[in-house]
Parts: sequence; C-alpha cells; structure tokens
Amino acid sequence: MPPKAKFAREEIVRAALEIVRKKGPKGLTARALGVELGSSTRPIFTVFQSMEEVEQEAFKAADALYESRLKEEMSKGEYPPYKASGMGYIRFAREEGELFKWLFMRDRSQEKIDTQEKQLKPILDLLQKNMGLEAERAYRFHMEMWIFVHGIATMIVTGYLNWDMKIVSGVLTDAYCGLRSRYLEEGKRDAGNSDGEADKEIR
Repeated sequence: MPPKAKFAREEIVRAALEIVRKKGPKGLTARALGVELGSSTRPIFTVFQSMEEVEQEAFKAADALYESRLKEEMSKGEYPPYKASGMGYIRFAREEGELFKWLFMRDRSQEKIDTQEKQLKPILDLLQKNMGLEAERAYRFHMEMWIFVHGIATMIVTGYLNWDMKIVSGVLTDAYCGLRSRYLEEGKRDAGNSDGEADKEIR
C-alpha cells in the first residue's frame, strides 16, 4: 500500500508557484520546495513522479493566474475590451515579474501554431467586430499592436521603464490611434462604421 500523501497536489503546486514568484523558475528545486512546505522532500514525491512534473503543473498554475488577472482587467470596464487586454498584460508584468518572464519571455519556437491561434481568436474576433477588419488584417493589426504592448511590458519587467499605469494607458492610446489611422488611410475598412465603431476602443 503506497504511503499516504502528507500534502495535497494543489498545496505543492501553490508552494512551487510561490517559489517561482520570488526566485524565478531556476529557484524551483526539490530542496527549495521542501523548505517552502516546511517539510523534507519525500512528501513531494509521494504525489509527483519528478520535479519536471511539478514544474509543468506550476507553469499551468501561472498561466491560469495570468488568464484570471486578464479577465479581471477586462471585466472592470475601466478600459475598452481590446485596450484592457493590453493593460492587463502590462499590469501582470509589473505585479508578477518572475511569472511574466516565465510565461512570456521564454523560447516559444516549439509551440504548436494552432495552439497560439486558439489563444488569439477571441481578440481577433473583437477586432473584426469593432473595426470591420477581415481575419487576415485583424491578425496583422493585432500583431503590430502587440509588439508594442510586449515591448512596454518587457521594458518594465527588466527595470528599463518605471511607468505607472496612467502613462501606459496614454501611450497605448497613442499607438492605437496611429495604427488605426494608417489602416484607415489604406482604405481597407468599412466606411460605414470605421469612425463610430473604432472610436469605442479609444478612451
């Protein structure tokens, strides 16, 4: 009969997440996890097969935390939904630096393209609805805008910038307005809703 687990799976994952929050993923070792739990390392391996498995579960927990924070930002109504997604991303970088680096400053070259596309679909649908863009141009618009958003987030998380969220909001509006103007000049938007609908995304 296998030994009874001293800690629940969720407790171990929460402890692992706390370690990454404070020390980054390199700090997540069996020894550090035992210290965080106030135990030896033995109870960890009653529940998990390896530290790699612990890390995978902690990564999922970090991603779930990010998604929760993003939904919270978008549901507050402080900003229009598309802008709120960018603000939420940058706020997460400010408040959860090590988790942000783990999630978004890693090598993603081996990820499946269809997984990335599924994650983007709600945002692209929003752009198509609000700006009258076809799918391909909505994707291009978003990628141009998101390069800018990610740049701000990485400069904040690496200490290059120390902007508060009010400044970030203004800068994102400037970037959005500039990009929107260029798309309008190209004449690819529906003239009937280009002004009224797109303006909903600026505040």
